[in-house]
Amino acid sequence: MKIELARIDDRFIHGQVLTKWVKLKPINRIIVVSDAVANDEMRKTLILSVAPANVKASAVGVDKMVRAFHSPRYTDETAMLLFERPEDILELVQKGVPLTEVNVGGMRFEKDRTQITKAVSVSESHIEAFKQLHDLGVKLELRQLPGDTSVDFYKELQNHLG
Repeated sequence: MKIELARIDDRFIHGQVLTKWVKLKPINRIIVVSDAVANDEMRKTLILSVAPANVKASAVGVDKMVRAFHSPRYTDETAMLLFERPEDILELVQKGVPLTEVNVGGMRFEKDRTQITKAVSVSESHIEAFKQLHDLGVKLELRQLPGDTSVDFYKELQNHLG
């Protein structure tokens, strides 16, 4: 499996993903990687129902994604991975999926989170996962849309948190 884009966007499949990122990257599959989504049939159905007709879409837990990545069955697949949380990406990398870059697109504000940009708010566990990803050599890019300027998210995070 070739991973064309790994993106954190807690809205998963929505207008920007469909109209911009899918056209930019040569993919034939969108995979939502989230144990929470994979185990919630209603949420999974709603998220996957808006995928474009010409792209296969699925929602799987982290362990199933690790198995799929290493499976010969998916050798010819080109995929966009969508995540809700950086902790899931960290677990995927630690379990042998070689992600070198992650696009940080959107993480909604909640009461236990610190707002970093207008589109990204992080909790303490998110910060720790981002730090570990950075330490593992994963480039963290902040960019909403493909045409936006790429910003070093880890540097932005450090500047914001001091």
